[in-house]
Amino acid sequence: MASPIIDFLLTRNSAPIPDLKEPAPSDTEIATMIAAASRVPDHGRLEPWRFIVYRGQARVEIGRQLAALAEQREGPLPEGRRNQELARFSRAPLVIGVVSIPRENPKIPQWEMFLSGGMAAMNLMIAANALGYGTNMISNWYSDVPEGRALLGLAPQERVIGFIHIGSYAGPAPERPRPDPAKLYGDYSGPWNG
Repeated sequence: MASPIIDFLLTRNSAPIPDLKEPAPSDTEIATMIAAASRVPDHGRLEPWRFIVYRGQARVEIGRQLAALAEQREGPLPEGRRNQELARFSRAPLVIGVVSIPRENPKIPQWEMFLSGGMAAMNLMIAANALGYGTNMISNWYSDVPEGRALLGLAPQERVIGFIHIGSYAGPAPERPRPDPAKLYGDYSGPWNG
């Protein structure tokens, strides 16, 4: 059962964000990654997701705005925390936000749409990895507050699936403990009865 695709999937890791360096993916590579990200299950062909590309000076400006928002919410920040907020989007040369767009549909539940967005995020990461880049996806505090989402370009009804940090990575990415697959599945044995 030799398959380069299975081998690739069984060794996929997230790279540490501070270790993601230039060069970032080109415009053509970004378009390829988005095309791969859009080839996911999408019940009703609703396209309940979109992508926001954060690069260049915009990443630094977002950091300034996030630091100001954090201070507005929490009061003056210690220098280390302020620097952390300033660097949120500038640690990697490219960040792509994956955004859930809820659609009204009488037959398709919102959770299905959100899951489709999660699959789009995973496909985006796998596509970037296949092109030779390192990736890491996070969400963080600003994803959970309306002001943070607005600052990052989301409409009020939209939600963050994740921010995928992408860049060149000298790897290999550090391995972490993984679950035992044999404990994750079993044959159906009837309705749940507590």
